[in-house]
Amino acid sequence: MTVALSQKASRTARASVPRFAGGSLNAPPALSWTLGTNRTGKPPIRKVIDETIYLKRPRRGAKLKEEVWQTGEGEVVGYSLAYVNPSLCGADNGRVLGYDNSHGRHHRHFMGRRELVEFGGYALLAARFYEEVRELWRKEDEALGKGR
Repeated sequence: MTVALSQKASRTARASVPRFAGGSLNAPPALSWTLGTNRTGKPPIRKVIDETIYLKRPRRGAKLKEEVWQTGEGEVVGYSLAYVNPSLCGADNGRVLGYDNSHGRHHRHFMGRRELVEFGGYALLAARFYEEVRELWRKEDEALGKGR
């Protein structure tokens, strides 16, 4: 009987200790407040697309990558689109074609070179990227056909 009472007393003592951010028993109130808000005042950003497609023949070793970050309201604030094929391009880690907005600039990568681009929205840019990839593949296929 005394064992049951001491376990009950222990649970009661633990329940009365205040818990802070993340369930911590001894976190200061300032940390609790900091973890509960966004200190920058900017809306939280989350990655909504993170896809990598590994291509097969005739493009074995190549891949298509797409990453997109959005605010809670659905505004695209970051993106990266890339066609990577090390057998075609030795520069830029094998990136043959890519679009991204790293460093606060919208730009296009092509065979190791970079140029600024006009940004009219993510959907338009993604459509442009996939159309350019299809055109590159058509040219690759023609070159393979002539080489046989």
